[in-house]
Amino acid sequence: MISKKNHQIVSLFIIVLTIFYSFYSLMPSAKIEKNSSLTEFSATKALLQLKEITKKPHFTGSPEHEVVRNYLVSELEKLGLQVEIQEQMAVNQKWSAATNNKNILARIKGSESGKALLLLSHYDSNPHSSLGASDAGSGVVVILEGVRAFLAKNEIPKNDIIICISDAEELGLLGANAFVNHHPWAKEVGLVLNFEARGSGGPSYMLLETNGGNKKLIEAFQQANTPYPVGNSLMYSIYKMLPNDTDLTIFRENAAIDGYNFAFIDDHFDYHTVQDSYERMDMNTFNHQASYLMATLNYFANADLENLKSGTDYVYFNYPIFGMVYYPFSWAIPMFIICTLLFLGMLFMGILKRKNTVEGIVKGFYPFTFSLLTAAAVAFFGWKLLLKLHPQYQDILHGFTYNGYYYIVAFVSFTLAICFWIYKSYFIKRSKQDLLVAPLFFWLMINGFIAFYLPGAAFFILPVIILLPILFISQFSVSKVNNLLIFTLLAMPALIIFAPLVKMFPVGLGLKMLVVSAVLTVLLFGFLVPVFQQYIDHKKLIFVFLFIGLIALISASLNSGYNIDRKKPNSVLYVFDSNKNEAYWASYNTETDDFTEQFLGENPTKGSYDENTTASKYKTNIQLFTKTAIRNLEKPVITIVEDTIIGANRKLALHIESPRNANKIELLTKTPIQFKSFMVNGESLERIKNSKYVFSAKSGTIMSFYRTSKDEIMEIEFLVDKNQTVDIDVLEAKFDLFSNQQFKISPRTEVMMPMPFVLNDATIIKTNIKL
Repeated sequence: MISKKNHQIVSLFIIVLTIFYSFYSLMPSAKIEKNSSLTEFSATKALLQLKEITKKPHFTGSPEHEVVRNYLVSELEKLGLQVEIQEQMAVNQKWSAATNNKNILARIKGSESGKALLLLSHYDSNPHSSLGASDAGSGVVVILEGVRAFLAKNEIPKNDIIICISDAEELGLLGANAFVNHHPWAKEVGLVLNFEARGSGGPSYMLLETNGGNKKLIEAFQQANTPYPVGNSLMYSIYKMLPNDTDLTIFRENAAIDGYNFAFIDDHFDYHTVQDSYERMDMNTFNHQASYLMATLNYFANADLENLKSGTDYVYFNYPIFGMVYYPFSWAIPMFIICTLLFLGMLFMGILKRKNTVEGIVKGFYPFTFSLLTAAAVAFFGWKLLLKLHPQYQDILHGFTYNGYYYIVAFVSFTLAICFWIYKSYFIKRSKQDLLVAPLFFWLMINGFIAFYLPGAAFFILPVIILLPILFISQFSVSKVNNLLIFTLLAMPALIIFAPLVKMFPVGLGLKMLVVSAVLTVLLFGFLVPVFQQYIDHKKLIFVFLFIGLIALISASLNSGYNIDRKKPNSVLYVFDSNKNEAYWASYNTETDDFTEQFLGENPTKGSYDENTTASKYKTNIQLFTKTAIRNLEKPVITIVEDTIIGANRKLALHIESPRNANKIELLTKTPIQFKSFMVNGESLERIKNSKYVFSAKSGTIMSFYRTSKDEIMEIEFLVDKNQTVDIDVLEAKFDLFSNQQFKISPRTEVMMPMPFVLNDATIIKTNIKL
């Protein structure tokens, strides 16, 4: 006979192995290629292309941007494709941005005249320092190499295949905007496959974009038979919480074209930085993107793209071997009701047959509720304390630090230690069927909310479906066979699905989401209560998880600093206010360092030099500034071309020239302005539905115009109410701080880098115009 202790060891081993497999099964392992067939995807070839296009930052309008574009055109032409450069002005109201785009387009002719498949990624990097290897050089070269392998088969696809390597995605999805709203091919597109990134590693998630139901898209994706599908119907809701869209969003919103995003988010600290380099691109992740491209390209090139619309939504989630598991949203409420009735029936019968006791059930709520509240409080306030102890974390704007994975391990381990500590005496005094009621009740309540308000997460019913038979066995089984291993095996499917979510939330949304990881961990602990209750070494497990948590926390502290592989982000701007005739050094950092002190000094003023300044997409404003000497910068030339009263309206037209060839011209307002029409360089914004205005600017940025050529002029024309106050700040920015001979600057050390997401390393001329 196997002893109880050995049963516990086997059970614990199964749980650990299952959790490991839940992560391992998400993506392929990197492997060294041998002589691959010409019709197979070659990671080696694709990586050579990635290395070539990520040598320098290549944001829209930069000299390297043209170099990268020319290289990509050449690579497409080598495949025998005719390449078109679509040059088009585009404006995005949501992101308040405009520029003249240069999209790279090519087309493979199909045998039939139906809808076309579009392969999409963008070739611009984020201004001004990102190398753009993951975001989205990886997507570009995966498409290039995938198309090469596809063409090598010498098979004519049923559908046309359009390749769109878009421009200016980082500025506000402007290349996609230009294609969707101005190119004739856009009307022929039936489906989009978009390759993106928000980090440099980890599994690539499939994120749907559709205005209707996802039923046919999910069924088609399953038919494509991608070898490592990762995604679920909750992820799109999380994706919409992030402060960004993708090019595919434009296709969906402006043209009702559906599609799939394939994007990875791990190693988020590399996102939009100089560290987003060829060398830091995770090979497993790269192969994962390639696996999506090859499977979906081969399938959708010959699939019916005319019939992908649906009015029905599916709940879906990935599961190893099976791919996508899915069922209709309409099942969510009936499944919840059935599970609730079964739960109440078992509870009633358990009490009636004296298998459960009212006292035991009530007291079973104490440890679970206390564990939930304690773990959530430790995670929430623990992270707040860590931000106080390590103020430098505030400079990592997206909220996921270099040592963030250590913190996930630490707080999950502490949560498990808390749960075992609180449950320790209850495991001895109470039966597993009594202790199981509380977590089952909480899982049911969560599913009740989900069924009615968030059906995309309805797969959360799976733990309930597993716990109900476990409760029944615990109540009524007369067998004396140890059921510990049976319960452990029954728990495996839920662990495979839910364990990765514990990591995904803080990685995707920042370490402030550690509290969500803690709550999920308690819920999974409650799910495993029938297993853990049968363990005999609860005290040892408390110390094991405390030890793991402390080791992870110490490791995080030891790695809280910066080095050549984990660079410190910092920022500096030179700002000349031409109306006040004053100049400032300014920074988005909360504290100075060796680099920024040469500008700000040791005691800069906290806050901003002005209430109206450009902010990051994370709503970060200037944190430090100090006055400085005025340098001789050539001011922009602002010309009022037209100022006319037409009935109840006032029409204004401005031209803004940049003699010093600035990169960006930004218009800001301190007071609300409601625009009845707005045009930038001939491109108009569309009127808001059921409104007489095209958009309302409350305060802050009205429009950012990114210049792409030396003599380019920003031409603005807008219509407002005749009594509207128009008080606009014009910020003209140029990334020339290090090249301008008027500044003598000691460069950043090798452990520093320009801060992403904010205007940086730039000279700014601010000019106010009251009209």
